[in-house]
Amino acid sequence: MQNDSKLLPELNLRVIVLGLLLSVIMGSANVYLGLKAGMTVSASIPAAVLGMLALKYFSRMSGTSNSILEANQIQTAASAGESLAAGIIFTMPALILIGVWQSFDMYLTTVIAFTGGLLGILFMIPMRQVFIVKNEDNLQYPEGLACASVLEAGQDDAESDSATSIIKGALVGGAFKGLISFAGILKGNLETAMLSGSRIFFFGSDISPALLAVGFIVRLNVAVLIFIGGSIGWLIGIPLLGGGLDYISHPADGAWTLWSTKIRYIGVGAMVIGGMASIFKVRKGLIDAIKVLRKSQINSDQSNTPLNEQNISAKAINIFSVIAIVLVGGVYFYITNNAAIAAITTIIMIVMAFFFTAVASYIVGLVGNSNSPVSGMTITAVLFTGGMLYIFGFSGTEGMIATLGVAAIVCCAACTSGDVCNDLKTGQIVGATPYRQQTMQIAGVAVASLVMAPIMQLLHENTPGGIGGRELAAPQAGLFASLAKGFFGDGVLPWNMVLIGCVLGIIILVIDSILESKDSNFRLHLMPVAVGIYLPFGLSTPILIGGVMAHFILSENKTKGEPDNILQRGILLSSGLIAGESLMGILLAFIAGAGIKNLDLGIDSDIISGLTLIISIITVYWIYIQSKPRLLK
Repeated sequence: MQNDSKLLPELNLRVIVLGLLLSVIMGSANVYLGLKAGMTVSASIPAAVLGMLALKYFSRMSGTSNSILEANQIQTAASAGESLAAGIIFTMPALILIGVWQSFDMYLTTVIAFTGGLLGILFMIPMRQVFIVKNEDNLQYPEGLACASVLEAGQDDAESDSATSIIKGALVGGAFKGLISFAGILKGNLETAMLSGSRIFFFGSDISPALLAVGFIVRLNVAVLIFIGGSIGWLIGIPLLGGGLDYISHPADGAWTLWSTKIRYIGVGAMVIGGMASIFKVRKGLIDAIKVLRKSQINSDQSNTPLNEQNISAKAINIFSVIAIVLVGGVYFYITNNAAIAAITTIIMIVMAFFFTAVASYIVGLVGNSNSPVSGMTITAVLFTGGMLYIFGFSGTEGMIATLGVAAIVCCAACTSGDVCNDLKTGQIVGATPYRQQTMQIAGVAVASLVMAPIMQLLHENTPGGIGGRELAAPQAGLFASLAKGFFGDGVLPWNMVLIGCVLGIIILVIDSILESKDSNFRLHLMPVAVGIYLPFGLSTPILIGGVMAHFILSENKTKGEPDNILQRGILLSSGLIAGESLMGILLAFIAGAGIKNLDLGIDSDIISGLTLIISIITVYWIYIQSKPRLLK
């Protein structure tokens, strides 16, 4: 579908206000989800639906019209906030975990978030021709296509059912979180462990509709791979290591200790191999992107370019880039008080941010934003930066801060650029103006960056165990903290475990290449397996259940249309579940900060466990029924 953006309204005050508001809301929700589960999900589709509903409401109130282009601009800004959250929560909490910060530095976190997101957008703009316009056959951008389908469906007044699905999901997700974390009527996890000789056997599951929703959105193949990774670590790795005799009374504690000190580093090794493999796969696209970037600087005149092909001008890109680089250099000097480190890290950051922007943009075109191996790319950046600084003789706190500062910028740039690609693909389909989308993306990043640090601080202070505890494990941040301490602190990485992970990663890559050569429907992608090894096992179980649900629905309705249409109702319900649980988690943090204590009803623990199991089964069934399609036109 192509629209004439000269005839349809696209960017106005109501669009800006709604887009920026949703950017803050979706960004905040994904801060919670990322700290809890180590992953985020795209906000584009729920933001598009909510944007269309809001526009319809304002149109009826004011007697004005609304357009698909306005809804597209709203989701563009909203998804920018979500992607920025992913970059920040994967990295900045590491400074809390290594003890450099006792609380989040509001100024530094905000500046790093803004500049990283800004660079991701700016670097991506010249690459639009390479990755979106000239690569339509090879790079489909599945999530961008899905969002465009939702926007087009909304033009036929089909969004009322969509809104109902989102609202139902939000209420259920919020209720679950409230019953677990405030009322204490349900448990947040069910787990058991036993000893057999010296070996520990563990199984458990988190009770979280949001995690189940994540599995539904990423579908069965990815969900199975995450569960395979969890099984390798928890069902195979932990028993093989033994050590259970030290935990006769509490074998579950032994399982968690073995995972945190040894097993998860197998996942680290696998992620490193996955990140390097991803970079190698996109080498041609990266070279093409550099060529286009050089050409855009030479031929910057867009006077004869159609409106739906115009980007932000090369002059504006250069100005914004200089501002971002100066800000980052100033930040690095401020936190290290060392001009040499500041200069080196700024240069490294620029090169890596551009490099991984191209890599992320290409991968998102192949597998979608939710499946992009940002963790692996950031690990590669941490290892390279840490190694460079170590060679130059830097050590201690300065080295750790500088390394994590580079990682944060790179991660924000990679996450944001992937989202930009999806949004620009959606815009291409519906006939949007690229430079207007790019403007809204920059605005969304700017506003969302202001709330990242306050939300993280609120959750850290008012969640049991804080960031790094069971409820907010912040797995990626914990990983980067360990790597930084291994390079510059008193931490000692279990390199034997990392090496095992590297070998395992190579084996998985070989198996996947064989499956690819045979055109197998099932692929053994490395990064989801590596993430599964690194994450607590309880997270992979509900993700698997969600993936199985999506598979059954697709199997039952395989003749009724495209998978995205069949699963659309379930995806919207899942988006609501994630938003409801996440926002309730933030609300409960506010309540705790106000001095209101959680309820203690004195219910026996066994009764709570039984009630949790029964209600969880009922809820899974309800979600399955509610996710079955009434196909949206």
